[in-house]
Amino acid sequence: MAEVSAPAPIIRVLVADDQELYRRGLEVVLSTEDDIAMVAEAADGEEAVARAEEFAPDVVLMDIRMPRVDGIEAARRIKELVPSTRIIMLTVSDEDTHLYDAIKAGANGYLLKDIAIDEVPSSIRRVHAGESLISPSMASKLLTEFSTLSKKIEQRQQIATPNLTAREIEVLRFVAKGMSNREIAEELYISENTIKNHVRNILEKLHLHSRMEAVLYAMRERIIDLGD
Repeated sequence: MAEVSAPAPIIRVLVADDQELYRRGLEVVLSTEDDIAMVAEAADGEEAVARAEEFAPDVVLMDIRMPRVDGIEAARRIKELVPSTRIIMLTVSDEDTHLYDAIKAGANGYLLKDIAIDEVPSSIRRVHAGESLISPSMASKLLTEFSTLSKKIEQRQQIATPNLTAREIEVLRFVAKGMSNREIAEELYISENTIKNHVRNILEKLHLHSRMEAVLYAMRERIIDLGD
């Protein structure tokens, strides 16, 4: 006897768009799909967030420009409330600068609003399956941004774990107290040039440019305490 495969799980969809006619059109199209169900709708971003929290949809179709709360902020809030929900932004152009911000806010792609409406179900399935709907031009912008961001993160990581020696930390404490290189040298019974070298090494290790920056960083990271 042949095995009967289990039916595909229903993809639960929330449609958020301030144009009721567009929502009704999507409702009609999605109602013809056996594996997709429109479980909720919203006419603005605030309502979209509330509906997403209430229904925890698998996919949200979100207009990028809506009253009260725009699609970008709504997407960000929904991702915080329901991280598993995947979000498709609806936009009139893939050159929309706000769309770029929406992708960075957690959206999984976008659909142009002039797309043939019968292509929407397949797009929902693709995003639900883990794919992203992003054009080559948008992907290029994102790669550039992420490359820049990665470099900043690497720099911060380098700063966050400085390998300062015990002597350098000692010098930094004296710098924080407003002492000059000569005063620190006299306090530690070493030459002023040695103190200058220590200060230069501290700045290089912390990737900073001034003594004040080094002191502020060291205080923030609790490397030193002015009460010491």
